[in-house]
Amino acid sequence: MGEVISLRLARKQRARAEAAARADQNRRAFGRTAAEKAAEAAVKARVDRTLDGARLDSPIPGDRSE
Repeated sequence: MGEVISLRLARKQRARAEAAARADQNRRAFGRTAAEKAAEAAVKARVDRTLDGARLDSPIPGDRSE
């Protein structure tokens, strides 16, 4: 005869496996390490500083864009 199994334990194992698969998909889709986030923030800050440094404070004579 077949092996006797506990249905409650089988359901829990199946739920854990599904949750692990879903977590793995989410890690691939959305997961970034803290170092990656910090590096991206540093690049964005550097670009913003560069753009702000090149900004013209006084309006251009004859410019009617405002």
